[in-house]
Amino acid sequence: MITDSFDDRSEAKINPHLKSNASAVDACIVTFSYVIEKYVADNYYLKQIGQSIAVTGNLPIYQLSHNGKKFAFLKTYAGAPACVATIEDTLSEIKTDKYIVFGGSGCLNKEISHGKIMIPTEAYRDEGTSYHYAPASNYIKIKNSEIVAHFMEKNRIPFVKGRTWSTDAFYRETINNFAKRKADGCISVEMECSAIQAVCDFRNLNLYMFLTCGDLLDAPKHLYRYGDSQYKGTQHDVSHFDIALSLADYVTRQ
Repeated sequence: MITDSFDDRSEAKINPHLKSNASAVDACIVTFSYVIEKYVADNYYLKQIGQSIAVTGNLPIYQLSHNGKKFAFLKTYAGAPACVATIEDTLSEIKTDKYIVFGGSGCLNKEISHGKIMIPTEAYRDEGTSYHYAPASNYIKIKNSEIVAHFMEKNRIPFVKGRTWSTDAFYRETINNFAKRKADGCISVEMECSAIQAVCDFRNLNLYMFLTCGDLLDAPKHLYRYGDSQYKGTQHDVSHFDIALSLADYVTRQ
């Protein structure tokens, strides 16, 4: 069974190995959005310092400078297996223990989280990847959520904290499962959070994560919040990169 998959008694067949020429950076910023990737490329000087190699296409890892610090930046794939593999790849390409990850999520409670920055405190493990990095449990604690919340408070950025539901199958977010997760206190649903925290725990990395509660599931029908090129308050909102960059600067000064 998948819940028996965690093995910390034998070595993995494949492991990341830090390259001798790996670049040291203060933190790594990870997005899922091609719109945000283009915004960063258009507005910052980027230098490629590595890549994640995949049959679907290589993902470049860039470096940018901000307030005297060096930050890595990359766009990853959606979904727990691909996203975690990308993070594992960075462990060969760059030197850092701080990862700022931000992306979109579906809103499970419109009264609490619709259209707001959401800071996950725990993630329901409805995906398979995390069970290879951590012993089985229903939820995994998002360890640095209070640090992220303090940053938001300090910078007067509206936010809400709560549980999130990480699923492998967004086409199988059934009415019954939605009701169970909402009753359990989940206010958002996405595909990666629990797995990212699990790999960060396993590799002794610090994860700082926030989400955008964009499309609405807490309605009679699933609703998207945007049309073509209308990205404010969604996973493609470029202002969220500015938040992520400021958060990266904040956590490296603690």
